[in-house]
Amino acid sequence: MRIKSYEEMNLQELDVMKEISSIGTSHAATSLSKLLQKEIRISIPEVSVLGYEEAVDKIGEIEELVAATLVQMSNEVNGLILFIFKMDMANAVLEKLIGKKYTSFEDMDEMDYSALEEVGNIIICSYVNAFAQLVGVDIDLSVPSSTVNMLGGILTVPIAEYGYETDKLMYINAEFIMDGVRLSDGLLMLPDIESLNRILEKLGVSS
Repeated sequence: MRIKSYEEMNLQELDVMKEISSIGTSHAATSLSKLLQKEIRISIPEVSVLGYEEAVDKIGEIEELVAATLVQMSNEVNGLILFIFKMDMANAVLEKLIGKKYTSFEDMDEMDYSALEEVGNIIICSYVNAFAQLVGVDIDLSVPSSTVNMLGGILTVPIAEYGYETDKLMYINAEFIMDGVRLSDGLLMLPDIESLNRILEKLGVSS
């Protein structure tokens, strides 16, 4: 039976998505470790299907300023994937790459934003490539776009894109750990419903 919305996913389907996401985030951590030349581990990921307000509460505060990198997925999986940098994660990256730290995203310049976008793109590409290989699907990725905005504003983007299908978000929570410090970030992978059914069928757990 094909599902019609994210919230129809059963526990088995969510568990399988969690297992695949664990491998995807491990690949992302490895790529980030190579880029920063620093050992980076990840916490055990959680995969949650959340409403807008639940997602905001889970990630941070609605008016909290964050940076985000957004990439469109196409081919066998259509949808969006979004990586959110909170201030501690952004500073950990920028300090290693260009020797800078900030108290606010508003103080950053174009070079800083470009560096964050590139890191976000590397994390997304590493995650999606591992995910696609494990599931057995071809996923093409667009050129990344990035923005700095309040968290509440950024999370309206996927809702606006797929609100006609679902008002839920698929949130993958796996913290990067560097020098013993857990860094705050957020990864949202949002396939459209047809693509989500294709993924679940490929994994052999379709309802």
